Amino acid sequence: MSFPSSVPVPDAEHRLVDVPGGRVHLVEQGTGPLVLMVHGFPESWYSWRHQLPAIAAAGFRAVAIDVRGYGRSSKPREVDAYRMLNHVADNVGGVRALGERTAVIVGHDWGASIAANSALLRPGVFTAVALLSVPYTPRSGFRPSDAFARIGGDEEFYVRYFQEPGRAEAEIETDVRAWLAGFYAALSADTMPPPGAGDPHFVPAGGKLSDRFPSDRLPSWLTLDDLDFYANEFERTGLTGALNRYRNVDRDWEDLASWDGAPITQPSLFVGGGLDASTTWLADAIKAYPDTLPGLVSSHILEGCGHWVQQERADEVNRLLIDWLREVS
Repeated sequence: MSFPSSVPVPDAEHRLVDVPGGRVHLVEQGTGPLVLMVHGFPESWYSWRHQLPAIAAAGFRAVAIDVRGYGRSSKPREVDAYRMLNHVADNVGGVRALGERTAVIVGHDWGASIAANSALLRPGVFTAVALLSVPYTPRSGFRPSDAFARIGGDEEFYVRYFQEPGRAEAEIETDVRAWLAGFYAALSADTMPPPGAGDPHFVPAGGKLSDRFPSDRLPSWLTLDDLDFYANEFERTGLTGALNRYRNVDRDWEDLASWDGAPITQPSLFVGGGLDASTTWLADAIKAYPDTLPGLVSSHILEGCGHWVQQERADEVNRLLIDWLREVS
């Protein structure tokens, strides 16, 4: 299969590998200990374009995947195909397909949750874990959908808004490029709505999620070429596979009952943005790291940074990741 040649990682190799649940598209650069990078919503392997060459140059085998439902990876039709257990299996299958037995795993946004659960469920494969933007929160006794229904009062929390198949797609796929541009801007430090403005994580009554997105500016980390890449991918694939991850939160809660409250004991790293709702809402989860991440090597909040940390602060995140990788590898 041919892949586009205009991506900004000219020495990287694109591959499709077979895993038990289908195929995973991955982008690989460098040699050495394997570092597997897992993106979030609504992103792509491309979200790691700044990390691939830096981590490879530091002496590692850097691999970024398209999560199932994204890019050129498999896109099952069934909603329950996107449960967390399947994402963990994809990661294990990817490591095996690359001819390796173990890997360090790094994740951002939903990818952080996928990475955390990969380390939790398969500690013999994933020897260390780095989480970007979204802190580790062990499974609790509260069903996620019940919790999301209570958030927001008269407004609707975005995760709940994403639950009904087709509803968010109808909003996004009308103009994928504009929606993505607004979503990226809404969660970026230099373009997010000012304090006191309507929160873009909530849908106003009778409205759309994008009603509160900036529409007149792009964040400094996002070039027009970057936006074109993301938009082209989602215009080709649609958003259903990506959104189906949100539609499995209750299934995940049921599947992971045996790991209720379980810590991740491998060496770990956390990097979050000081202006990211993921770190402010989940501040208590970060405070709990001595119990939930007893192997934590270091935790960093990047002041003045939004949600897209490895793209907003690429050089700083690269330094933190590489220093940590050298310590744990």
